[in-house]
Amino acid sequence: MKTYFRLLSFAKPIEKFAIPYIIATLLSVIFGVLNLTLLSPLFQTLISVDSKTPHKVSQTATSAFDITGKFGDFVNNSINTHGPIPTLTYVCLIIVVSVLLSNIFRYFSQRIMEDLRVHTLLNLRKTVFNNVMNMHVGFFNNERKGDIISKVASDVQVVQFTVTNTLQVVFKEPLTLIFYIIVLLSISVKLTLFSLMVIPISGFIISKIVKRIKQQAKAAHESFAKMIGFLDEALSGIKIIKAFNASERIKDKFQAENVFYSNLNRKMIRRQQLGSPVSEFLGVVMVSFIVWYGGTLIMSHEPGALSTNQFIAYIAIFSQVMRPAKALTDSFAGIHSGIAAGERVLELIDTKPELVNKPKASKLEGFHHALSLEHVSFSYGAKEVLKDINLTIPKGNTVALIGPSGGGKSTLMDLIPRFHDPKSGVIKIDGQAYEEFTVESIREQMGIVNQESFLFNDTIFNNIAFAKPDATEEEVIAAAKIANAHEFILHTEEGYQTFVGDRGNRLSGGQRQRVCIARAVLANPPIMLLDEATSALDTESEKLVQDALNNLMKNRTSIVIAHRLSTIQHADTIVVIDKGEIVETGKHSELMAANGLYRRLIDMQTFID
Repeated sequence: MKTYFRLLSFAKPIEKFAIPYIIATLLSVIFGVLNLTLLSPLFQTLISVDSKTPHKVSQTATSAFDITGKFGDFVNNSINTHGPIPTLTYVCLIIVVSVLLSNIFRYFSQRIMEDLRVHTLLNLRKTVFNNVMNMHVGFFNNERKGDIISKVASDVQVVQFTVTNTLQVVFKEPLTLIFYIIVLLSISVKLTLFSLMVIPISGFIISKIVKRIKQQAKAAHESFAKMIGFLDEALSGIKIIKAFNASERIKDKFQAENVFYSNLNRKMIRRQQLGSPVSEFLGVVMVSFIVWYGGTLIMSHEPGALSTNQFIAYIAIFSQVMRPAKALTDSFAGIHSGIAAGERVLELIDTKPELVNKPKASKLEGFHHALSLEHVSFSYGAKEVLKDINLTIPKGNTVALIGPSGGGKSTLMDLIPRFHDPKSGVIKIDGQAYEEFTVESIREQMGIVNQESFLFNDTIFNNIAFAKPDATEEEVIAAAKIANAHEFILHTEEGYQTFVGDRGNRLSGGQRQRVCIARAVLANPPIMLLDEATSALDTESEKLVQDALNNLMKNRTSIVIAHRLSTIQHADTIVVIDKGEIVETGKHSELMAANGLYRRLIDMQTFID
């Protein structure tokens, strides 16, 4: 129940919906029960039509709670005063009005509950997505994207239906049940006590049937997440799949999980569906016993025994008792699936980001002097990636990071915009530790161009303006010109309003990269981070992109990861990183003369070229 109440907290302010829902439901239930209670006086009126003797009062109210007795008094008095036909007219009109009011209030209660359902879904999905967006970059390296998508999309949907439906059932159905039982007790206490034995028996049997549903539901949600992950990988890697003729293998992998998921759902649905016929069968059995026992009470002709019209109304009302009882037992099956999904969603919500601003962190207003790393070390789990890094980058300098693959260059680059925090040591900007400033203000001072040129499925204009949403057309065009992108953009179908497709797949690699550079230019940050920005391009595209990068780095502090000599030889400082350590530092000519690792790397590249 703890999980359920936590999920229910997303419905706040719940009183905004709960109070009108309670009022509307209460009135709906009262008039709904009244409809069936009026059956007894209706039958009493019809029976009196065939009576050739003056009508005698066959039933009188014994207490203030004797609802059927009060209606009986009204019918008897009306028949004796106005006759049976006018009385029949009155009873029919009362039934029509009662049914109308019952349905009107039922509509309003359902409408309010739907508003609550939408409100809960809105809050829950917002909370989950916001928490995911607040996570540090390392979180996404350890989590499957399909699992996250499944929690945000599918699991949240299951949870909100469970929360609101259960809330509805827990209030409305017991209330309906109580009103029906009060009416039944007013007709016959003996018969009601005898008949109510079916409810605990039915509840016990149903609870045994749905006992394993929660475990199966959790496994089903995890299996669905795997399928979403397979789908995402297949769509992202479609070219590789086609190139290696792996379509059948991928299909088989997806189908295996699909079969497993379908079988789990089949077992769950069978268990859920078994509850309904079982409760219905028990209900029919009980009605049969009631008919037998009630018949004996009528035939006994004892004082206070049931009349025929009362017994017929009793059977009609009792048949409706099974509906809320059945809804209650069915809800147990649904809540298990919802709680299983809710636990997965809450697990994601409860995951706290490792990078958070200090309570008194200030905003970094600008970059004026230098960026420095002092005794910085970093590790992924037990694997140490960076060891005691000491590096100072003065404002306006270009620093190139080179070294063998896996040496720690990209990890070092990720520490600078604070995607991760070092395990030990400190990073300072203008002499103050990163922790003294907000993460957002640090990143405002930096622009990033990665090897993977990621574009959003939007127009070229909006992709460039992503760095500055309020940018004018003139500013976007100026940024595109600096990035050598203006000419090719004009030759696209709709110019700057051309859609680039999913991840920019309608543009070539060089074009995508130049749009990314234009995006960085528009942001106009004082520090630029360039991670292998030209490594995946052909010679012609590389030249255009390199010219754009040169334009981008003018009058800026730049940290560059690159292998090509043309990119790094004019850097103010070249830092050679191997096995997580800085092994050499200096200018191009100094490092070539030192005849160390840098010289070997350059000689290898020259030979390859």
